[in-house]
Amino acid sequence: MNLRRWRSLGRAVGRVLAVWAVATATMAVLAGILPDFTIQSPTGDSPTRIAATAAVGAGAFGLLSALVWPALVRALLLVPALVLGALVFFLNGSLLLIALRIAPDWRGDVTPATAVVIAAVMSATSSATSTALAMRDDEAYGRRLARLAGRRRAAVDGETPGIVFIQLDGVGHDILREAVRPTRRKGRVRPPAMETVADWLDTTHRLMPWRTDWSSQTGSSQLAILHGSNEDVPAFRWYEKETGQLMVCNRPSGAAELERRAVARTGSPGLLAEDAAGGALDGASRGNLFSGGAQQLALVMSVAARRGRFSRSRTGYFAYFSDPANAVRTAAAFFAEAGREMCESTASLLRRDRPRVGRGGLYPFLRAFATVVERDVAAAAVIGDMLAGRTAVYADLVAYDEVAHHSGPRSGDAMRVLARLDRTIRLIADAARYAPRRYRIVLLSDHGQSHGETFAAAYGLSLKDLVRAGCGLPVPRRARHTASGAEARAAARAALRRPEHGRRGGEEDAACAGPVSDPVVLASGNLGLISFPDLPGRASREDIDRRHPALLRTLAEHQGIGFVLVRSEPRGPLVLGPGGAELELATGRLTGGPDPLAPFGPGAAATVLRTAGFPHAADIMVNSACDPATGAVHAFEEQVGSHGGLGGDQNRAFLMHPYSLDGPEHRIVGAEAVHAVLRGWLRPRDAEGGTRDGTHEPGRSKARTGH
Repeated sequence: MNLRRWRSLGRAVGRVLAVWAVATATMAVLAGILPDFTIQSPTGDSPTRIAATAAVGAGAFGLLSALVWPALVRALLLVPALVLGALVFFLNGSLLLIALRIAPDWRGDVTPATAVVIAAVMSATSSATSTALAMRDDEAYGRRLARLAGRRRAAVDGETPGIVFIQLDGVGHDILREAVRPTRRKGRVRPPAMETVADWLDTTHRLMPWRTDWSSQTGSSQLAILHGSNEDVPAFRWYEKETGQLMVCNRPSGAAELERRAVARTGSPGLLAEDAAGGALDGASRGNLFSGGAQQLALVMSVAARRGRFSRSRTGYFAYFSDPANAVRTAAAFFAEAGREMCESTASLLRRDRPRVGRGGLYPFLRAFATVVERDVAAAAVIGDMLAGRTAVYADLVAYDEVAHHSGPRSGDAMRVLARLDRTIRLIADAARYAPRRYRIVLLSDHGQSHGETFAAAYGLSLKDLVRAGCGLPVPRRARHTASGAEARAAARAALRRPEHGRRGGEEDAACAGPVSDPVVLASGNLGLISFPDLPGRASREDIDRRHPALLRTLAEHQGIGFVLVRSEPRGPLVLGPGGAELELATGRLTGGPDPLAPFGPGAAATVLRTAGFPHAADIMVNSACDPATGAVHAFEEQVGSHGGLGGDQNRAFLMHPYSLDGPEHRIVGAEAVHAVLRGWLRPRDAEGGTRDGTHEPGRSKARTGH
């Protein structure tokens, strides 16, 4: 063994002894503070004996944590992952009880409830000590990060840079701009919510907007970004007449089918499977709806339905929770976040904030799952991928999107979540310094979010009620609330291993209930889809007018609806608007009134025309009204921040990349165009440019920002 190895071994032994000493001192201090915990006999012991007893107990607990905890967490992958956070404290306390019972000549006593507290404190102090010591040793810090992420460092070609794509779900271009600017309040200047991103902007990274498709939601955007095509994805959920099935983007079966269709259509396994030259990539997909063709998968919805001893979509939980201190810290943060949501919701209620939606029930825990558990597990997996030297990594952080749905895109709640996401980005960038290759970090979003009062709150009835009224069908006295389309709800269901079918509640049950002659009405943010199951194929305007003469005009003339898309047999795709306006998309001919697509900006006609050609476009597609001055829309779901259709900030996503990557000089339109840009960056090239944290060398000209 050479001198370098002896020194490395010596440092490792020193860290173990230091952590053991801190754990021993922690146990001794707790024994003096807690009334239900003693480490000496009833007759008393000498200080030396007490110290020895504490050392033995702490050592036994440390050994059990190191040897038993990983196997215990792996076994618990068979238990719902969301439940694992609640079990962490109990299991850690149980390990401490076992350790004290098997410790030689143990003379103390402790109650089970007190053991839970002691174990949590000891795990936290031991973890803090180990991390503090490792920070002074690059090799040790790298090994610790690799261990937390469940990876081993690999020998790779260090001359070829890798790329990490971090998707900030739901963060619009303008919201990001606001988050990187200092704010002034009560005469004081406060730093930006996202300080790390602010440091990168215009110095090492270039920020540019891109326009989403009509279906401005994660399922459509991410499918195109990762697999190159979102053809025939008209919304977040839609009804397929030929099978009678409801397709939902964030269900495991729906995501798997959409990925299969995209791969068949493009002939490519995905962005993370091969580069632009057709060479194989060792890509990794973390926390996404789709795999992108990656072999390394964690928390990926499209593979969640695969059977196996340990579902590949759940392996990220083992990688993260195999460290007991990590598990305790995340579990504590989980319950703290749930409590924070309860406090913020109560404060919002007392302030009588408007618009507002219900935030009770299980929502505080769903929010905590998205903003804490999914974030921490995904970040640890990304760090592990970098330390393993993987060429391309794509991860989705859904925290902001979940909170903005319920609190609003510009609410204080949402901006505080952005600040915590910024710290996660900094952690990933710092960890890149210990990777075997350089990494370029690209930030992007799949869509933005538009604010506004819900359709039901603004007009006293849901879209389904309005459709039934236009059809001359009975309308219930009390409108039913629509279920939130937030990604975290389905992610939590997958983690809980809940079946997809059965009692769903909300809009999906209401849509599929009743006789087949009833219209199926579905919502995707401020985009509504109406289908008639007993009319084969795509029903035409003429078919609909013969059956329900008042329906289309009832919809088009409603104050809360911006436009209606139908198919006319002689005129093709037709957009109907208020005042009798009719726009023929194929020819651009406008009759009867002002252009109904004008409030939705340039490019609206082209994106609506594209969707009109999808085989599974609904018989009638409805987009809510949009206030051109404020960008406010009316969601057909219970969301004060929404996305899924046209109007407002939801259609302006962002792409932020290092200057060392040649960005497009033209405006990006559509998620498929984003795929082409990212794929081009994966083309084999020389290793010029870029620093260890994924940014280019300082001092590049800001004139290239192109804002």
